[in-house]
Amino acid sequence: MKGISYRRYGGPEVLEYGELRDPKVGPDQVLVKVRAAAVNPVDWKCREGYLDPVLDAVFPVIPGWDVSGVVVQPGAAVTEFAVGDEVIGYVREDFLSRGTFAEYVAAPVRTLARKPRRLSFEEAAGLPLAGLTAYQVLVKALEVKRGETVLVHAAAGGVGSLAVQLAAHLGARVIGTAGERHHDHVRALGGEPVAYGDGLAERVRGLAPEGVEAVFDTIGGDTLKTSANLIAPEGRLASIADPEVVAYGGRYCFVRPDAEDLRHLSHLADQGVVTVHVQQTFPLTRTADAHRLSQEGHTRGKIVVTVEGETDEGAG
Repeated sequence: MKGISYRRYGGPEVLEYGELRDPKVGPDQVLVKVRAAAVNPVDWKCREGYLDPVLDAVFPVIPGWDVSGVVVQPGAAVTEFAVGDEVIGYVREDFLSRGTFAEYVAAPVRTLARKPRRLSFEEAAGLPLAGLTAYQVLVKALEVKRGETVLVHAAAGGVGSLAVQLAAHLGARVIGTAGERHHDHVRALGGEPVAYGDGLAERVRGLAPEGVEAVFDTIGGDTLKTSANLIAPEGRLASIADPEVVAYGGRYCFVRPDAEDLRHLSHLADQGVVTVHVQQTFPLTRTADAHRLSQEGHTRGKIVVTVEGETDEGAG
């Protein structure tokens, strides 16, 4: 099969497009013909070796954890899916090697759910990692309740945009930080936008004088420190970007595959509760360009790589 891989850590230039070994399909896996795979910041962080202390890399590594596609072969023990089923998945294992930026991926059934019918394959590919992150932080870590005020950082980004929608669905009032050019987008998602930068604390206090009940930090550093001072008494703080959150009495969260949570998100997408905004798509051969755009850090919604209709061009 054709796909993207890298044989050593490094910048986008280490990504190679070419022939890869066909994946074997274990008893609890299904072979998915990939239609689209979303780019997440963790993809380039893995590629550059930032996760090497916690994840072994078995080179060559096929990057990518998000996928949407069609089942073409169920494993011997699989009863959940059949040939032709359209699925989405957060296909993460505890090592780096068998990712989703290829024509096929052998995905454990514990990582999959049926694709939302209302979403295109490109939109659906952007739901698993970002959606699960938003859901698990809001529901399981922060335990957001109706009537509470939630501060979501980077509210126009992949995780943030889904967090705004989910928090609003839970009945919370949502304040979302974003660049001014994204404020209308944050409003459309159901949030009240505030600008980044100097004076952030004062702007949030202007909207929530008594503080906020929950903070969802996606940035870390000074933003995390500022956030800790904006929490109301008995408020909660969680971060997916900075382990130092623990020093402020909060929780550090790393998303995990969960088929039940993913099924719930798919259902919410079919109900129109959550939507996925795709900023730009790239063909698989231009995965390096997709990584470069992700690393710029100004994405509204998701960057997605499409797999159908590939050529034999280089990876860029």
